[in-house]
Amino acid sequence: MKNFITQFSRLFVGILFIISGLIKLNDPLGFSYKLDEYFSEPVFNMPIFIPFSLAIALFLVILEVVLGVMLLIGYKSKWTIWSLLLLVVLFTFLTFYSAYFDVVKDCGCFGDALHLTPWQSFSKDLILLFFILILFYNQKYIKPLFANKIQNILVLISIALCTFMGYWVLNHLPLKDFRPYKVGTNIRKSMEIPDNAPKSVVEMVFIYKVKGVDKEFTEKDLMSLPEGAEFVDRKDKVIVQGYLPPIHDFKLELDGEDQTDMILSKEKTLLIVAYDLEKANVAGLKKITELYQNANAKGYYVALLTGSSTDVIADVKKKYNFSFDCLFCDATALKTVERANPSFVLLNHGTITQKAHYNDSNDLKF
Repeated sequence: MKNFITQFSRLFVGILFIISGLIKLNDPLGFSYKLDEYFSEPVFNMPIFIPFSLAIALFLVILEVVLGVMLLIGYKSKWTIWSLLLLVVLFTFLTFYSAYFDVVKDCGCFGDALHLTPWQSFSKDLILLFFILILFYNQKYIKPLFANKIQNILVLISIALCTFMGYWVLNHLPLKDFRPYKVGTNIRKSMEIPDNAPKSVVEMVFIYKVKGVDKEFTEKDLMSLPEGAEFVDRKDKVIVQGYLPPIHDFKLELDGEDQTDMILSKEKTLLIVAYDLEKANVAGLKKITELYQNANAKGYYVALLTGSSTDVIADVKKKYNFSFDCLFCDATALKTVERANPSFVLLNHGTITQKAHYNDSNDLKF
C-alpha cells in the first residue's frame, strides 16, 4: 500500500510540476512581471532584484520542469525530493503571504492559462506539500527507471529543450497564447459587460495619519476619529469583486481624448505596441518606419501605443522621424497585449488578425 501511495504521489507531483513549469516557460516574461510584483515596495520591498526578474523567472521555470522529469524517472531521488520540498515550501509561503495580506491577486502558478485566487493557490501548494512529504518519508520506494547513463542523457535533454524553448519564446511569440488578446479576439466584444452581470461592492475608505502612521477609516468611523488625525487620502476599496470582462483596461488616448472606439471601428489598423519606449529594443524601433510605409500604402491606419510620458514620446518621434499618431495606453495593459517591446498587432474592425514580435515583423501580411 505504501508503495502504491508513493508511486501515485510521484506521478501526481512530477506531472504537475512539468505542466506548471511548461505553461510558465511558454511565457517567461509574464512570470517575470509577476516576480516584479513580489519584489515591489508594497509586497517585499526588494527592488534590487527587479532587474534580474527575467533571469530568476527562467531559472525557476526550467528548474520546475527538470525536477518534475527527474522525479518521474527516479534520478538522484534524495536530491530531487529535497529540492521539490524546498521549492514548494517557498511557494507556499509566497501564496500564503499574498492571500493573508491581499497583495498579489494571482500568483501566476499556471500563467494566463488558469487564474487562481491567492487562497486557491495556497490550497494547491498545501496539497502539493502533502504529497511531497509522502515522497520525502518514502524515498526508498522511488527507484530509477533506467540505467545511470540513460538517466543522465534524459536530464540533459530536458535541460537543453527547456533552454531552447525559453530562448525561442523570448525572441518570437509564445507557442500558445493564453492571454485575452490572442488572435481572433474582438477587443470591443471582450470589453462588454452583460446586463445581468454581478456588480462590485465598493466601500469608500479614508486615510488619516494618526501619530505618524497612516490608518484607514470607513465613513462610519469619521464621527469618532482619534484626536489630531490628519487627512491624507481617499480611495475606493472593493469589498466584493463584480464581473470583470476579459479586457477591462484597454483605453487609447491622444492628447487626453479617448480614441478607443474610433480605432476599433477602422477596417485596417496596425498597432505598434511599446509599453515603455525607453526600454524598447532599438533594432525593433528602427523597423517601424518601413513597416509604417508598407502598411500606409495599403490603406492601414497606423498608431503607436505606449505607456511612456509625452516627453519621451516626443523624443522618440523626433529621433526616428515617426509621423503617425502616438497614443497613450496603460503600460500593464500593453504588456498583456504583447510581450515584445516593440511588437505589432493587426486589427480588422477591432478583431486581432495577426501579431508579431519585432524579430518577425517581416511575417506581417498587410
